[in-house]
Amino acid sequence: MSHTHVFTPFSERDLLPQEEKLEIVKKGKQFSIGVPKETCLNERRTCITPDAVQVLVANGHHIIVEAGAGEGSFFSDFQYSESGAKITQNPQEAYEQDLVLKINPPTTEEIDMLKMNTYLISALQINLRDKEYFKKLAEKKINAIAFEFIADEYKQLSLVRLIGEIAGSISILYAAELLALSNGLMLGGITGVRPTEVVVIGAGIVGEFATKAALGLGASVKVFDNSLSKLRRLHMMVDGRVPTSIIDPKELTKSLKRADVVIGALSKLSAVPIVTEEMVVGMKKGSVIIDVTIDNRKMIETSEVTDMENPYIIKHGVIHCGLPNLTSKMPRTTTKAISNFFLSYLLNYDDQGGFENMLVHKNEMKQSLYMYKGRHTKKMICDRFDLTYHDINLLIF
Repeated sequence: MSHTHVFTPFSERDLLPQEEKLEIVKKGKQFSIGVPKETCLNERRTCITPDAVQVLVANGHHIIVEAGAGEGSFFSDFQYSESGAKITQNPQEAYEQDLVLKINPPTTEEIDMLKMNTYLISALQINLRDKEYFKKLAEKKINAIAFEFIADEYKQLSLVRLIGEIAGSISILYAAELLALSNGLMLGGITGVRPTEVVVIGAGIVGEFATKAALGLGASVKVFDNSLSKLRRLHMMVDGRVPTSIIDPKELTKSLKRADVVIGALSKLSAVPIVTEEMVVGMKKGSVIIDVTIDNRKMIETSEVTDMENPYIIKHGVIHCGLPNLTSKMPRTTTKAISNFFLSYLLNYDDQGGFENMLVHKNEMKQSLYMYKGRHTKKMICDRFDLTYHDINLLIF
């Protein structure tokens, strides 16, 4: 019997019975997000712009902004409410949400306003914290994420990098202002006049952007770092136009004697100051030191934490600026940059069904927490403040 070939547009696989697929609407847990007004260090930055609020609200989030939270960055309450946020006069209401987004870590009074088990995202500025801070947070069983530890899938500290880029550029712009004040010099180079000399200590992101900004103005720059690979990377970034050196006290002392501006941008914590008081004494009168990484640990022996009201102090005739929130000098640009970051960060978690799910699936997410349900999960912090350390991987399976 001849086999008649039946023409069919389907392959054999298509004709096999399939399991029925029901549509599952993937709905992330809709977070309520509180954005309180910053109260300390004359802070002018905020985490989120009205534009970002609009997108988050469109994605079903409930956003509560404390009145005046955006004023420092020139965003009005009206702009936030037009974007769909609820404006509250009561800080308590902003602190009572599932997720609290702020720039500076909360004060003791502010921690009291948080509800149990809240997610808190803010900077940590470890040099400005004490043991009490961590204990108070632990009592509230907080899940705390620090800007300093937020990493992307390539293990890059994405937010540190972003704020570092801005801080590097601002450090030079602000140094230029201070230099003009102290001895009337213009930062940079002008035909027929010797260019000002800038020493950048640290070849990371902050150092790289400070170097680019100083070169752009025509200054002559020298970069120091303890990592050859970082120096090499920087060298390639700026076409090898910049002399670099390992941190050798003799070489550094020589360069500091001639420097008009010194930018402290070393991200690695070192137990001893890199720039000693003796080196500062040998510097030119009226020269300027900006210690960008002061919130991490002192890198320059004579530097002190300052604030926006009194941004600098003078020691041994040298201007010292130790603003832990230097990028607050250009608050709108910084707010826009941070807001872009958080917008993509928060939308990313919606796709994964909220923070809890993310914690289970993403390793870099676990690393960004320094406290999970009140337990301390960062070894470095536990060692420094003598707290009980818990391995996050044993808390979250």
